[in-house]
Amino acid sequence: MSDDDMILAGSEVPRRQDVSRRARSVARLNGVQALYQMEMTGASWRAIATEFQAHRAVQEIDDEEIAKADRKHFRKVLEGAVEEQTRIDRAVDAVLKSDWPLKRIDPTLRALFRAAGSEFLTMPKVPPKVVINEYIEIAKAFFEGEEARFANAVLDAMAREFRPPTEPPAPA
Repeated sequence: MSDDDMILAGSEVPRRQDVSRRARSVARLNGVQALYQMEMTGASWRAIATEFQAHRAVQEIDDEEIAKADRKHFRKVLEGAVEEQTRIDRAVDAVLKSDWPLKRIDPTLRALFRAAGSEFLTMPKVPPKVVINEYIEIAKAFFEGEEARFANAVLDAMAREFRPPTEPPAPA
């Protein structure tokens, strides 16, 4: 194998990782959108998942395909959000001020917190920092003001609730 072949072969690995990372990012965005749509329409998660996978699983800009959603990740986000919604909503409510319950905040933020909560609770291999960063970026895509900082604070509290840091063992 020539040096050029090794460089090309070596560059494929990061590219595949980047594609996979982008696919999960698109899946997260689709998950927030799907959860929002479920709340607005009352449709089941399965019906919404089918629609998204058939019609919205590709992110495009100016009719150019940027990334496809990781279908498995998308489905896990939705399924986990539905199965764990009560637990997630209670955790978010605990962070919010008593005069500003979850039902009063923007439905897009509710969807975002439920999607992130799903990942915290059902995907232990995804580091909390990754979940927080990904969903903050989604918040920034939807909002221009304080919402991203607000989302950051809530997501950080959710991470501590659902994935408490493991304490190092006490010295012997």
